[in-house]
Amino acid sequence: MEQTMELTTDQFIRDFEQTFNEQQQTLLQNATPTELFLALAHTIRQYYTPMWLERNESLSAHQEKIAYYFSIEFLPGRMLETNLLNLGILDVVKEGFQQLGLDFTEVKRAEHDMALGNGGLGRLAAAFMDSLATTGYAGFGNGLRYKYGLFKQRIVDGYQVELPDAWFGSLGNVWETRKDHDAVNVRFFGNVYMADAGEGKLKPVYSNAQVLRAVPYDVPQLGYKNGVVNNLRLWDVEIPEEYELNYPTIADRRRVEDITAVLYPDDSTEEGKKLRLMQEYFMTSAGLQTIVKSYLKMGLPLEKIYEKVSVHINDTHPAVAPAEFMRILIDDYGMEWDAAWNATTKVMSYTNHTILSEALEKWSTGLFSYVLPRVFQIIVEIDNRYMAQMGAQGADYARVENTRIVRNGQVHMAHLAIIGGHSVNGVAQIHTELLKEDTLRDFYALTPEKFNNKTNGIVQRRWTQIAAPVLSQTIDKWIGFEWRNDIHALRALNDVVDNPRAQNDFWEVKQLAKKRLADYIEETTGVHVSTDAIFDVQVKRLHAYKRQLLNVMHIIKLYWDIKDNPEGDFTPRVFIFGAKAAPGYHFAKSIIKVINELANLINNDPEIGDKLKVVFLENYRVSLAELIIPAANVSEQISLASKEASGTSNMKFMMTGAVTMATLDGANIEIRDEVGEENIVIFGMTKDEVYHHYETHDYNARYLYDTDPVLHRVINTFVDGTIPRCQSEGSEIFDALVTYNDEYFLLEDFQSYVAAQARVSALYRDRERWMHMSMMNIANSDKFTSDDTIRQYAEEIWHLSLPHVGRHRAA
Repeated sequence: MEQTMELTTDQFIRDFEQTFNEQQQTLLQNATPTELFLALAHTIRQYYTPMWLERNESLSAHQEKIAYYFSIEFLPGRMLETNLLNLGILDVVKEGFQQLGLDFTEVKRAEHDMALGNGGLGRLAAAFMDSLATTGYAGFGNGLRYKYGLFKQRIVDGYQVELPDAWFGSLGNVWETRKDHDAVNVRFFGNVYMADAGEGKLKPVYSNAQVLRAVPYDVPQLGYKNGVVNNLRLWDVEIPEEYELNYPTIADRRRVEDITAVLYPDDSTEEGKKLRLMQEYFMTSAGLQTIVKSYLKMGLPLEKIYEKVSVHINDTHPAVAPAEFMRILIDDYGMEWDAAWNATTKVMSYTNHTILSEALEKWSTGLFSYVLPRVFQIIVEIDNRYMAQMGAQGADYARVENTRIVRNGQVHMAHLAIIGGHSVNGVAQIHTELLKEDTLRDFYALTPEKFNNKTNGIVQRRWTQIAAPVLSQTIDKWIGFEWRNDIHALRALNDVVDNPRAQNDFWEVKQLAKKRLADYIEETTGVHVSTDAIFDVQVKRLHAYKRQLLNVMHIIKLYWDIKDNPEGDFTPRVFIFGAKAAPGYHFAKSIIKVINELANLINNDPEIGDKLKVVFLENYRVSLAELIIPAANVSEQISLASKEASGTSNMKFMMTGAVTMATLDGANIEIRDEVGEENIVIFGMTKDEVYHHYETHDYNARYLYDTDPVLHRVINTFVDGTIPRCQSEGSEIFDALVTYNDEYFLLEDFQSYVAAQARVSALYRDRERWMHMSMMNIANSDKFTSDDTIRQYAEEIWHLSLPHVGRHRAA
């Protein structure tokens, strides 16, 4: 049932002016965008706070089951427009600002992106928070209140430079509410021994432990026009008053504050590893402690906590959760092991986000037992009991040994999450199959019933109504408004994909989005790009397996084609990149340098002109994605088949009318299934062909380099001085591709990729055919709504039912 706030423009203006006058001692016309943003945000808080209170009271009164989503990252971006849209008052507020003579866009830009994540993992978590509230399910987030994001990326002389991302700034987080009454203590370090507690029981005794205070800040998550408000809880660290004397210097205190200072501290040192482990445990322990306390207020038996609580482990960062939950149940509440273990495995579930075994977290037993001594004892006990249970069941010894939690001097966190829970899911059909066949095959053989797939999704509201309002209005014009509430109604657009007038409307929408992006590119980089060119976009974390380098190799090939035949008939291209490389990932940073120097070479060559441009947009983030994605003609999703778990940018590009250039990897396969082979451009090896190379060790990059003259020339460009000022980076790339045998098979896929790109150029020249493809992508993108994904999680993993939310019941 749709429920929109009943708010007139006049009432909003009165509310806003009153709030502004209470906060600022100046005239509206003299206020800065930041001052106006703060007043607007506080006005919005007044609107949703009664709904938030009612939601919490209703969940408590009806003792509803709640799912808690534990994630090291949440990446919502700016919240202002999302909150206004979901309240149903975005147009009212824009109209109010217009009447007041204020620039809403400037005010919107005054809000910093909430930098609580890095990329797809955090964006997915934020999407799930939005969708949980929109579908009406009781699902709350649990994460960390970072003061700084991953980093703010600047490009200096072509190099990535990392600066502190002080998103918190002087404003703080205007949407949060501190909840002191839910603060808890978290222990690290020290010694733990078991003492006699009487009646044949033992209890842990701690000495010399470091005790820190975890203080929660709650950020409301609003459902779309349904009055439902869920909660995202972010934890900050403080020193308990009774332990202040243990921290006599500023340096001592800063070491504590580092726990919630920055996402993903550099773990190339032992000190960095320790800080990461402390972050992960701090967030997990604090969340679980308050969940148990909240449950006990219902007066229900602790042994049955799984009937009212689900805890979801998003990737391996919170995977200490099963062991910590056991510690709380046994040590703090005196439960027997078997009852505690039964409750734990029914409460816990886990999403795996990678098939790269090196990306599954492992900690040395020395570090883990030093930082978390009691939790380590419990993990060893879980591991021993697991071995005994599997042995009693007659399981294959080698298989059981491969799935142990403590093995070869390491604590395997994914193994703990799988053994300690009842569900393991991948995030795309091919990804889940690869988990079963490869990365987690021994677990699948032992407990196949735990495995299931939940393909990732996106919040369509942000990527259409907020990021692409003109696109949304054009969809309204051709199929009506129903799709805004039910994205599946978007399929009605299939009926007009060949209508010339509709095609022209959607072409103009894309051209307007391209003009906005072109203006931004010129403003920020000084590079002028033509909107007549194909906007070919690859924006995502920079990693070798995502193969930005294959894109670069094709650009070099086009460069030489134009230089060899300047009067040739070329379809103009603008290649747009946005990506951050992890600070310690030298190879990825070298690729960024090469992209930027290649851009300088091409963009300043008069012989090239507007036929080819290359742009690297620094500091890629959600708000920048909202500008880039609606403007893309081509969506580059070119990871080596079998390496990308799912991807979600592919879904956003699809929904806003880009044509996908794709390998058969991740969710690209499901996109192909939705739009049909003729409306996506597929190239490259299949995952079976990739695995054949792994099994036979027959791949020979040097042979390909030596025998393909086009490829030979392209690769030599990295080292022959053509690209200026990146000799060492070019040599590093040459060695990776040729000397070290091209780990991600770019050379083998190169010809197929070039042919696919030539096909794109030909298709784009046929506007009628291209617009058919573009509109087919929009029309059939509904499969990838995170609303549907979250319903699957809620029903099939967490076993939630829609709460008794009275007049706020979700549609």
